[in-house]
Amino acid sequence: MIRRELWFGLSFMALVVITAAVLLLRADTITDGHLGLLMLSLVVVAIMLGFPTAFTLMGMGMIFTWFAYNRDTTRTLDLMVQSAYKTMANDVLIAVPLFVFMGYLVERANLIETLFKSLHLAMARLPGALAVATLVTCTIFATATGIVGAVVTLMGLLALPAMLRAGYSVPIAAGAITAGGCLGILIPPSVLLIVYGATAGVSVVQLYAGAFFPGVMLASMYVLYVIIVAKLKPAWAPPLSAADRAVALPPLTQKLTTDSASHALPNLLAALKGKRNAGVPTGHLLRQLGIVALPGLLFVFLALTSYRAATNVAAEEVYDIQEIGAATRAAPGAGGGLAEPPSTGGLQEPPAEPSGLQEPPTGDTPSEPSSAGGGVAEPPGAEPPPAPAAEPSAGTPEAAATEGATTRAAPTWWWVCFALFGAITTLFYLFLSFARLEIFKMLLASFFPLMLLIVSVLGSIVLGLATPTEAAAMGALGGFLLAAAYRRLTMDVLKESVFLTAKTSAMVCWLFVGSAIFSAAFALLGGQALVEEWVLSMNLSKVQFLVLSQVIIFILGWPLEWTEIIVIFMPIFIPLLDNFGVDPLFFGLLVAMNLQTAFLSPPVAMAAFYLKGVSPPHVTLNQIFLGMLPFMGIQVLAIVLLYIWPQIGLWLPQLLYK
Repeated sequence: MIRRELWFGLSFMALVVITAAVLLLRADTITDGHLGLLMLSLVVVAIMLGFPTAFTLMGMGMIFTWFAYNRDTTRTLDLMVQSAYKTMANDVLIAVPLFVFMGYLVERANLIETLFKSLHLAMARLPGALAVATLVTCTIFATATGIVGAVVTLMGLLALPAMLRAGYSVPIAAGAITAGGCLGILIPPSVLLIVYGATAGVSVVQLYAGAFFPGVMLASMYVLYVIIVAKLKPAWAPPLSAADRAVALPPLTQKLTTDSASHALPNLLAALKGKRNAGVPTGHLLRQLGIVALPGLLFVFLALTSYRAATNVAAEEVYDIQEIGAATRAAPGAGGGLAEPPSTGGLQEPPAEPSGLQEPPTGDTPSEPSSAGGGVAEPPGAEPPPAPAAEPSAGTPEAAATEGATTRAAPTWWWVCFALFGAITTLFYLFLSFARLEIFKMLLASFFPLMLLIVSVLGSIVLGLATPTEAAAMGALGGFLLAAAYRRLTMDVLKESVFLTAKTSAMVCWLFVGSAIFSAAFALLGGQALVEEWVLSMNLSKVQFLVLSQVIIFILGWPLEWTEIIVIFMPIFIPLLDNFGVDPLFFGLLVAMNLQTAFLSPPVAMAAFYLKGVSPPHVTLNQIFLGMLPFMGIQVLAIVLLYIWPQIGLWLPQLLYK
């Protein structure tokens, strides 16, 4: 009996072949452009049959290039060599192995277990706390690694049993894991964005800046959906019991108090003197107080540095050299700057003959005195207007007072951020119990190192401090140090990480070689011109074109993976964007958000198969697919919101790189 997934695949391949056959048979004359469409159809069918994508693209591209070059083998081989060299010379792709290596090292540092435990304890009072903690953990870990399969598999081993033990429904648990794990292909540093940038010729830095807020928006919508479902249907996501929310205190802290809900700061301060610290070393108390003081010190440091940056005004540099081509004339007697040489001496024009035609003198305008050398005098009324006396010249005290200001009032946004973070810091200290202190220590050991790594890598890219390649190298070093700090850096781990990195990078690079050959063959055959002519003949508006393109990508996400969609179909879509006035950066953000569905849409939903491979036997694929459907609906809603308000994705790139 043939499985339903196989039926779908065979039906899709048959649909592709029948569509190609109908188009070819209906054509009056089969041109090279029709051969290009036939090549595209055969590539899709071959990939669905299981042939390697990169070598399928190269093989089909070489065969049809041979036809396009009128069976000239030499030119065909030259095209293959040039395509391979172009990929080797693309320095943007250097960031791919470095980011992948960082991801594999962070994955093997085994931070995810501590991260999940600390997050679900910190969010214990939220509805659906385990699912929310799963989504947040997946978001952070997917951002740090960018490897969808690794995140879904690890969270399936860690979070799925915990949620099932807590009484969560299988679809809610499976949907949270699969949807959260796929965020790594959208939120930077994403390999997908690097591949799209190299394919479409869009700056990877701007793509990273643009994808940040859409990724955060999508993750927030996931969390909001889970909280609403848990509130409306408590049986699907029951609240944590008191035993599950309990936090064990360390032995030295238990000597200070047995009540984990008691306030930490006053008790620690009181224990520094008197009998309360009997049996508790002073060093332990000071270490605990140092940990407690960290948020306050961080707030003060950020407030002072950001205030200085927001209020300081860079002094405008003033040069004495006059701009070339300026029409200003120096006032007589003005010192400084370059002055014309005196007219006395040297070659001079002869004085005008009195018999020549002369301008009649005006009645009441005084004539300008003749120059010392007897040169030609300017006619009356042509002298330049005197400079206004109200404007102080450069270098005077008045100019220094107006132009030399080095500070300004703090802007409104700084005061809003100051009040917000000040309120959060105050609430932290008001509600800091010993149990919450232990949770904060767990977050310090798992959450903050990952966030520091992510912020340093992304911040250096977005702020222009480093190129993506340089930031990826620093991220790889950070992952190396992180694995070493958690004592997970062994020779076996290093060898496995290097091997997997080389395997993934080789796949991406061969995909680019195959894509270059395929795109060249498609263009040589006139397939691109045929597609462009067909699309333009439909007289689509910009909205209709975007809807059509996103629907096509959404459907292609069912049988194909994102790598195949990017390298095969983006070279077809990108040349059409200019005809409809679509920004390639904005189109890339829509595509990256749309391709979330490539991992969630059945029947070829890779995230579902990753999770099924590590889930208990009673969890079926149908339950996993059912849990993924609401999150796919959220993805479609996020695409609509991004189109309605494009500044969600374009505001940060325009702010930083205008």
